[in-house]
Amino acid sequence: MCSSQVIDPEWAQPDVLASRHSVAVARHIRTLINDAGGVLPFDQYMDAALYARGLGYYASGTRKFGEGGDFVTAPERGPLFGWCLAHEVGPVLKAIDAPYLLEFGAGSGALAQSLIEALSKEGQLPSRYCILELSPDLRDRQRRRLEPLAKRYGLTIEWLEQMPSEPLRGVILANEVVDAFAVTRFRVIEGRPWRAGISIDEDEFAWEWIDDLDPDSGAANIVRRHELVEGYISEVCPRADAWIDTLGHCLEQGLAIVIDYGFPAREYYLPERSQGTLRCHYQHRAHNDPLIFPGIQDVTCHVNFSALAEAGRAAGFDLLGYTSQEAFLLALGLLDLATPQPDDDEKVMLARAAEVKQLVLPSQMGEAFKVMALGKGVGEALSGFKLRDRRLSL
Repeated sequence: MCSSQVIDPEWAQPDVLASRHSVAVARHIRTLINDAGGVLPFDQYMDAALYARGLGYYASGTRKFGEGGDFVTAPERGPLFGWCLAHEVGPVLKAIDAPYLLEFGAGSGALAQSLIEALSKEGQLPSRYCILELSPDLRDRQRRRLEPLAKRYGLTIEWLEQMPSEPLRGVILANEVVDAFAVTRFRVIEGRPWRAGISIDEDEFAWEWIDDLDPDSGAANIVRRHELVEGYISEVCPRADAWIDTLGHCLEQGLAIVIDYGFPAREYYLPERSQGTLRCHYQHRAHNDPLIFPGIQDVTCHVNFSALAEAGRAAGFDLLGYTSQEAFLLALGLLDLATPQPDDDEKVMLARAAEVKQLVLPSQMGEAFKVMALGKGVGEALSGFKLRDRRLSL
């Protein structure tokens, strides 16, 4: 057993309302632990901390995105990310009769707004823009932002809580979605993976290790394939594989683009990552302790893009490209789009320059974030992978 709740004194402490909310989330999780017999599998803990109805981080009304939240996503920096993405998805939409555009987890609606505006200029708007959003609070924020655009451009925008029942033809987008799927965390003990669980130790959450994984489980296969040493800690994400399989059944023709931070498997399970890739975000500070601040901090895990590609092939997709965000955006004309216009003032030009740096510098998002494209019936090569395609690394 290992307790983990040491809070950095330099961190800003939660305000009264946030503290009360976190206490309520912790109370809910304690009930789950007791109902599970004293040890709750970590994926269920992560699921509750993020998605418990009315309590979880993504299911409550706390601000998450932007300077006043816990982290900043690429679309929050400005419109350039969405404008570049429109250059990739626009031709695909135009080539399909009555296409859908389905965005998973649209956050504040910033990406949807920049996409809609850019696609409208090129006459490439989808027949329907669908947003699959589980958070009632985020749905409300997105509606306030996007419904005026829908009226302006004569576009149908729909909010969904589950995948469409009918086959979909068009484009599916998932920007910083897969990293928030609950994961199975494991530790190599006596040569095999033991699953992480959460218990209660003197009224605090603590780690436990459970020896109940099947010898043919994904974690066991990873331990053997990558020869992970004693004590090595890492993660697998069966939910990501299941999600890709669902997309394969849903998408009849078109393109699915996944953008997230992560690695191919050969980098994911390197010796220097012996403590795993689990990361938390609280008030713009990144750390690796998911057991503090339940319900008021983001809990994420890097994406294994090799596993996604394998699941994609099994689901009937063609792997159309894999590269860094930097190479993807530059190939789609980022620098041209960021060129100052005659009526731009100094403030706009400085903001554009800062946005470009954030998107492409290796020390920022440029190398950490990767882009993967999966498709069905997409004839032409995609432009975003022409500068540097890393499919062979998978």
